[in-house]
Amino acid sequence: MSDADSIDHAQRRLALALDALEAATERRREADRSEASLASQVHALGSDRAQLASELDEATARARALEAASGEVAQRIDQAIATIRGVLDFGD
Repeated sequence: MSDADSIDHAQRRLALALDALEAATERRREADRSEASLASQVHALGSDRAQLASELDEATARARALEAASGEVAQRIDQAIATIRGVLDFGD
């Protein structure tokens, strides 16, 4: 193999190696972008989860308050019915 052939062969190998390096670099950049995007999505999901948990706590507290108020109203209605029955029975 002559020197010119050796140089041509080395240049081709160098070009192939540089192409492979460039492709690997691009794959790495894409992986980094994907990782950053995934991290951003995970952060957004965490924020959404925290917001939903807060809303659930508020809804649970409202439901308990409504349940207590409903019980109180039912008790007052029962007392009113008893009072009305007492008045009606007293009139007989």
